Amino acid sequence: MNIITNLEKIKQEIKNNTASKAVEIIAVSKTFPISHIMPLVNSGHRHFGENKVQEAEKKWNEVKKSVKDLKLHMIGRLQSNKAKKAIELFDYIHSLDSEKLANELSKRQKEKGKNLGYFIQLNLGSEDQKGGLEIKDLKSFHDHCVNKLNLLVLGLMAIPPNDESPEKYFEKISELNRQYDFNFLSLGMSNDYLTAIKYGSSHVRIGSSIFGARS
Repeated sequence: MNIITNLEKIKQEIKNNTASKAVEIIAVSKTFPISHIMPLVNSGHRHFGENKVQEAEKKWNEVKKSVKDLKLHMIGRLQSNKAKKAIELFDYIHSLDSEKLANELSKRQKEKGKNLGYFIQLNLGSEDQKGGLEIKDLKSFHDHCVNKLNLLVLGLMAIPPNDESPEKYFEKISELNRQYDFNFLSLGMSNDYLTAIKYGSSHVRIGSSIFGARS
């Protein structure tokens, strides 16, 4: 499997399906060894996604020291006790979903003198197994993060329920994103990224369509 060819094909598909809006492709490299990922790094791709702090640290610590413009995105659920390590390693957090986590991230990034970009995760289908806020809690949480903590909140993020068409969820979150006047939206994965882009997604999180099926 040629991961560079896979990525180029996705880029072309996105280009064919969008007007002029730039879309950031986050290559979701979770569970794949760094040896499998490096051809993409060496080809110039710079945005990668991981969902576990410990795994990301083992894989990316040395690479980030040598590839200075590489950007790492935390896309999985993040516990507040992992905030310190997450701030050291990541550039973006896509799973901001509780005041406790926001408070800890704010504290840790001040200590580190580093400002990350954040996406507030919503749980659109009220699914117990997924992280994310209920929509009714968004306003107070947004105010806490932006006005009290001064976090750089870029936009919203969501993963729609697996067993339903994503369109109604994409439409809802896209509308909310506009209401809050966010410039970015983290939406869409390997199976639905073109639909997500139709609803204004600026960041798509693509794993298996680039790297192949996970074992």
